[in-house]
Parts: sequence; C-alpha cells; structure tokens
Amino acid sequence: MSGFSLHPQLAADSYEILSTPHCALRLMEDARYLWLLLIPLHPDCREWHDLPSAMAHTVLDELRAVSQWAERYAEADKMNIGALGNMVPQLHIHIIARHMTDFAWPKPVWGLGTPQPYGDAERQHIIEAGRSALDFLVSV
Repeated sequence: MSGFSLHPQLAADSYEILSTPHCALRLMEDARYLWLLLIPLHPDCREWHDLPSAMAHTVLDELRAVSQWAERYAEADKMNIGALGNMVPQLHIHIIARHMTDFAWPKPVWGLGTPQPYGDAERQHIIEAGRSALDFLVSV
C-alpha cells in the first residue's frame, strides 16, 4: 500500500514470511515459541479501530487463517493473539503458539527471559512452511 513502511524495530526483530495485498506476515526471532506478526499495510495505523472497516474485516480473516495454520504447525496447546503496541506504535498483531511446557507458561511471553535465535535451517523451514500453507492469502 502506498505510504506504508515497516517500523524499523519490527524489521530488526523478525523475518518476512509473505505479504498479502493487506498485510505483512513475519516470524519473530525467538525460537522458544512460534511467534508471528501480522502487520496491516495501512500507513500511520496505530490501533485496530484506525483501520478502514473493509480492511479490518479482511485483516481479521487473514488473522484467523494464520492462527489456524500456526496452531496446527506448532501443535499448540493454546494460541495467544494480541495487539499491544506499547513499545512499537505501528499496528501489529502478535500470534503466538503456546505450549504448557514452554518457558513462560502460563504467563504472557513479554519480558520473560532472553529470546533464543533460530538456527538458519529451522527458521527457513518455518518460513517455507508458512508460505506454502498460506500462499492462498496472497491472491485474495
């Protein structure tokens, strides 16, 4: 979308999986969890309610598809979805596959421990699996 640019902190902390006409999907660099970001491609958008109505509905449909894929891929016990924006003001939606055995369970993941980087092969495998499973969103 014209005028959109990814916040530098989101770019530094994550890797592109794919872009749809409405959102960028990115993988956070923290191997402790399958942690994805869905970022609406709307310039200067801080809050969910800032999105145009039609776009908000489309983003919700994409969020649902991404969450369903992440739950299956990670065999998650619980999915955490949230749009906090306290540190990075650009609207971005966290999609985190949680397990009862994960580092932070049952607490939220924010601010606990040190992020663990992926190995190159593991990161690439997740990115390719996401692209393959969600490529139908690119043409929606």
